[in-house]
Amino acid sequence: MKFFIDHNLPPRLARAINELCGEDHLVIHLKERFDQSTPDVEWIRTLASEGGWIVITQDRLKKADHEKEAIRRSGLILFNLDKQWAKAEFWDKSHRLVQWWPYIIEQAERISGGAAFRVRWRMGGKATFEQSKL
Repeated sequence: MKFFIDHNLPPRLARAINELCGEDHLVIHLKERFDQSTPDVEWIRTLASEGGWIVITQDRLKKADHEKEAIRRSGLILFNLDKQWAKAEFWDKSHRLVQWWPYIIEQAERISGGAAFRVRWRMGGKATFEQSKL
């Protein structure tokens, strides 16, 4: 599987998760493929045309947002980190994402075609995802 980490998460976190995945999965940061100023709609279209990408983002997708519409049409799988993630310090955020990672992989493996899921800050007793309407 190929995972794409959006610019609102640190590149070093993407590199760390990529190392933890070994050869099982590829995890890259936006900066590894695109200029940081690349409009979201552009990289979404590029990833969609390549197929097989799963996007991890902290973006708040608004109802009339062009990015949300691009995701809807792309067929990509999107994991959107809940708003609490944006307030967290680097090490707390890193810890949580690594903790969630096996469940993100498992959920992504179950899906064919496009879908969006919210990743809560707190995992609770069982890691579950809420499907988001695009």
